[in-house]
Amino acid sequence: MADFCIGNFTHQISHLKLLFAILVVLVTPGKAAASQDLPPGLQDLFARGVEALKSGQLDAAEEAFKRVLHDGGRVSFVYNNLGIVYQQRGQHENAAEQFREAIRLQPDYPAPRILLGASLMALHKAPEAVRQLEQAVKLQPNEPLARQQLAKAYQQTDNLLGVVEQYQALRATAPEEPEYAYQSGNVYIKRSIWVHQQIRRINPQSVRFYQTLGENFLVQGRTEQAIQYLQLAARADSKTSGIHLSLAEIYLDQGKLSAASREVEQELVIVPESVTAPALGQKISDLEKKH
Repeated sequence: MADFCIGNFTHQISHLKLLFAILVVLVTPGKAAASQDLPPGLQDLFARGVEALKSGQLDAAEEAFKRVLHDGGRVSFVYNNLGIVYQQRGQHENAAEQFREAIRLQPDYPAPRILLGASLMALHKAPEAVRQLEQAVKLQPNEPLARQQLAKAYQQTDNLLGVVEQYQALRATAPEEPEYAYQSGNVYIKRSIWVHQQIRRINPQSVRFYQTLGENFLVQGRTEQAIQYLQLAARADSKTSGIHLSLAEIYLDQGKLSAASREVEQELVIVPESVTAPALGQKISDLEKKH
């Protein structure tokens, strides 16, 4: 975390409560966000505003930040923190105004872009949120919060591939973080559902529609339904690879060795160069010899 500390607050987006991190700039020598220095006489006042904000005293924080601005401290991180006050109150229009001014004064400052993205999503302006958050990620690619918020904005704009990319990047930096693995898997499931819906819309009697249904039933442990739809897939297009192999594996698990062997033979007619089918056929043959 480069030049801000993190706390938590919740607010409403599309009737769902989502957790957002608060980015509060601390006035510390050497911090990049403090490159626009406050006049010495305003630094203590700003610091009191930060402490009030961190302790949830929003009225006191607002008063302190407004006084700093009024007395000549018109720098980006003051506008950023005043925006946080409004954001915590759910006043997202007012918050967005402050974050935009912070960005205008310091375009390379990522914190207000992340926070502006959060408020824009709350205002149902996801496309604009995406633009701000993409810029924040460019400015600070190793900041997890920027990527998390960008993933949420991509979800709101139905860009599932974009969501996947953000969680892949997050997992690359923190492979042991279970939340990133969970979210990645969740997105893949949504993507799979979307693809299935598209196939059904295009051709509800296509081989891929039946095959997808069969594979989904198999994952759910609903074997008989899986067999039913895989057989429908094979009848819809007898030359599609993988269907007979899936049926062979199911029949093998059920102990139906003759049926499994027939499916392997049909798979080899379609894909004679297959490596998996002969190996499965050999396993079936070995079991048949034992019986």
